[in-house]
Amino acid sequence: MIKHLTENVLPFWLDNAIDEEYGGIFTQLDREGKIYGTEKSVWFQGRALYIFASAWNYGLKDERYLHAAKKIYEFLPLCGDENCRMAFTVTRDGREIQKRRYYFSETFAAIGCTEYYLATGNEEAKEKAEKYFDVAYRLFTGIDKPQPKFNPENTPYKGLSPAMIMLATSQVLRQIDKEKYNAIAKECVKEILTHLTEKGLMENIGLDNQFVDTPTGRLVNPGHSLEAAWFLMAEGIYQKDDSLLNTAKDIIDISMKLGLVDGGIISFCDCDGHPATALEWDMKLWWPQCEAMIANRLAYSVFKEEKYLDNYNLIKDYTFEKFVDKEHGEWYGYLHYDGTVSNTLKGNIFKGPFHIPRMLMLIDKIEKGIDLV
Repeated sequence: MIKHLTENVLPFWLDNAIDEEYGGIFTQLDREGKIYGTEKSVWFQGRALYIFASAWNYGLKDERYLHAAKKIYEFLPLCGDENCRMAFTVTRDGREIQKRRYYFSETFAAIGCTEYYLATGNEEAKEKAEKYFDVAYRLFTGIDKPQPKFNPENTPYKGLSPAMIMLATSQVLRQIDKEKYNAIAKECVKEILTHLTEKGLMENIGLDNQFVDTPTGRLVNPGHSLEAAWFLMAEGIYQKDDSLLNTAKDIIDISMKLGLVDGGIISFCDCDGHPATALEWDMKLWWPQCEAMIANRLAYSVFKEEKYLDNYNLIKDYTFEKFVDKEHGEWYGYLHYDGTVSNTLKGNIFKGPFHIPRMLMLIDKIEKGIDLV
């Protein structure tokens, strides 16, 4: 896994995506790594900073990783305002194009700055990490009011992704303040578990924490469910909480049952078997395969049940056969239901160096018996 990371995945981005003139990273890359657009994803400024700094911190002492991290770190402040509220996309030189209601740009900036601080000892990076987190946390808790995804007066939903992202972010920042972020991680675990029903880990539930029998309420994103499951399992290991470990195990079981089709994980499904409403429901995207591999490999390391190792190997074989571009490096992002390539781009506003390199490093950690958080 580490050889694939250092020889196939990270070189693709280092060779093609770092903006030496303005700073930051491009993600709109075609199959060969040529830039087809210069708008920059703010998510990926934080995510890529996290990955390159994490690789350095994991012992992969390639100076190019620190150089890339420095170029991204220095660009990051251009992507937000004086209060650290960040954009979603910016121009090449950092001027805001779009700002969304979500606060994920801030969470990814927080984890990126944390790892950069750990790599360099830069105290300013630590301060920025905590400030970005605080902005996100105030929005997450409702102290500051983001624009809601659903009108609370007319629709009863709240989503899973904010709690799972905040959990993962807290787990990273716990490296710089154990007491503060440990408490927040526990809070996020409780919120995630409100989405768990016997039908699966639901993407949307009612404001009263109840299952809602509508297409939106029945929606399951198997990739999100499996990602949340390994976040919870890693937390269970950290907290020495057997109940949480077993709950995470149950989420993996039901998510694999719902999401695994012909060797790969599909994008969406209806927990009651009704037709899924998302047009891309049966496509196989790069990132759910990564999360499924982490979840199953971690479950095997904890429970020693062969089915999890079998699941891991099944998805690994499918992924490395179907997604990996052996000619130009990196992975395709989007496959049709039958495993054929939908398009050959390697990056866009949502795909860049994050899920794949994170998975490769985490699998290596699991196999070496190193805790993930």
